[in-house]
Amino acid sequence: MPADDLGGALPPTGLLRRSARVVAKGVRAEPGLFALAVGGSTLYGVMTAGMAQAVGWVTTHEITPAIADGHLEVRRAAVIFAVIGGVVVLTTIGVLLRRIAGGFTMFNVAADYRRQVTRQYLRLPLAWHQRHPSGQLLSNANADVEAAWGIFMPLPMALGVIVMLLAGAVQMVLVDPVLAAVGFTIFPLLFAANAVFQRRMSARVTHAQQLRAEVAEVAHESFDGALIVKVMGRESHETARFAEVSDRLRRAAIEVGRTRGTFDPIIEAIPTIGTLALLGVGVQRIASGAVSTAELIQLAYLIAVLAFPVRALGWVLGEIPRTLVGWERVSAVLEARGQMTYGDIHLPGTAPLGSDHPGGVAVRFEGVSYDYAAAHTASAPPEALQSIDLEIAPGQTVAVVGPTGSGKSTLAALVVRLIDPTRGRVRVDGSDVRALARGALAREAALVPQQTFVFDDTVRGNITLGLEIDDDEVWAALRAAQADGFVAALPRGLDTEVGERGATLSGGQRQRLALARALVRRPQLLVLDDATSAVDPTVEQAILAELGAGTGGMTLIVIAYRMSTIALADDVVYLERGRLRDRGRHDELMTRCQGYHDLVTAYAREAAEREAVNR
Repeated sequence: MPADDLGGALPPTGLLRRSARVVAKGVRAEPGLFALAVGGSTLYGVMTAGMAQAVGWVTTHEITPAIADGHLEVRRAAVIFAVIGGVVVLTTIGVLLRRIAGGFTMFNVAADYRRQVTRQYLRLPLAWHQRHPSGQLLSNANADVEAAWGIFMPLPMALGVIVMLLAGAVQMVLVDPVLAAVGFTIFPLLFAANAVFQRRMSARVTHAQQLRAEVAEVAHESFDGALIVKVMGRESHETARFAEVSDRLRRAAIEVGRTRGTFDPIIEAIPTIGTLALLGVGVQRIASGAVSTAELIQLAYLIAVLAFPVRALGWVLGEIPRTLVGWERVSAVLEARGQMTYGDIHLPGTAPLGSDHPGGVAVRFEGVSYDYAAAHTASAPPEALQSIDLEIAPGQTVAVVGPTGSGKSTLAALVVRLIDPTRGRVRVDGSDVRALARGALAREAALVPQQTFVFDDTVRGNITLGLEIDDDEVWAALRAAQADGFVAALPRGLDTEVGERGATLSGGQRQRLALARALVRRPQLLVLDDATSAVDPTVEQAILAELGAGTGGMTLIVIAYRMSTIALADDVVYLERGRLRDRGRHDELMTRCQGYHDLVTAYAREAAEREAVNR
């Protein structure tokens, strides 16, 4: 973040102006609740200031005469109770309105912006997500949103008690201008102390908020890679890494607390000093007959009470740096713009799962290249794909083969438009994918990656993902994925909870659930990115046979390495170093493409050796 974006690097006027714009956004989101909170705070302020007048009135008209009479009549006691009690009741109502409505305002606005941030995450392209760590994104949606709108708890109070400040100041002047002038000297001191406090706090709060995001990043990465950490015996290293960033946050938070702890006693002491000065001068004013004892008590009470509005304004000033830092981090997400554009073209509908109706879409690559350096950073690897020209007919099964780093997964991501090519175009049924309506390709195409993700939900929930899909269709998809057997054997069948990331399932079972998740949507285009690598070869053959014969003739692109899988394809595409080196049937490529021959036979030898070892 540039220095000018840090709260502590800006003058107070800049902070106030920018924070006012942020607050205005929140007020526009919940105007009714915010008005109710400010109204409650205003009632509280008026009644708190009015308490001084009430105390002065009952002292003059009820308490002093009762003392002179030597006894307190029931009528006088009732009047005192009614006046003071009425003010207390109205003050309590004001506090309740302020706190409840202010809390609803803050939490409603925060919830709305969490939804906005989450929706923006879903809209932004994969390339954007690859540039931003998951921990940082979690921090944006949680801690940063809270920081941005936390100001709505003290703000209604600060605005409402301004009325208290004005009403109290007028009362003081009306009672005695001389003592009022003495009392008013505390206000410049309080404002000066708050200004210094806000300036000192700004940079410290900014630094602490940024460190919260770093802690979230490290924690998420450590938890996400827990298996690797344990397998590699790196628990102590990860613990030390998390401890280091946590300690930095601890030190930053202590610095914030130390600054607050230094200024709070000063700000609290100033009104007390003002009250003592007022009493000292007030004694002389009483002796001269300028004011009465009751009036001096009223003024002393007002001084003590009026220090509170200034402190409330100080709380708001203390929240401003945190608010701005949180908002800037949230708005950076909301204002992010991906490179993906959409048109209004829709693809034709799909055939029912298991029908004999011909389906599938045509896929065509026209001079397609993808450059990670252009899409991400200058340190990224060179072009993953270079000038790919490829055409796949509707209903065709194509195997994509190539060594590691040849661009197979990049090609798969381009087909389903997780990313857009840096040059060239990808067409589906003759239409450039960039001209398709938003969601049109996602409704007709599905990608099953090698690294499958299973939610902490039931089997049914993992397959339907919230869609209203009949159980018969779910079982049909499971049968096509060769998963119906093990699902039927689970304790509760489709209602069995599979645990976080599918912890209760094997790797092959998770892959088959992911495949069923794709098939239940009846895609016309299915891309399997080595999606059966953890599945037994015989099961894989059954899956591919089912996909080829019983799913409506969908277009199927399989990234594969097993010779038995490749041999089932209508066509084989061989990639090497990002280029399409050859294309044809498996037996043709075996005779004319040396690179393909060497790669496939190496895979075959490795599989044979592994099978021999397992025996």
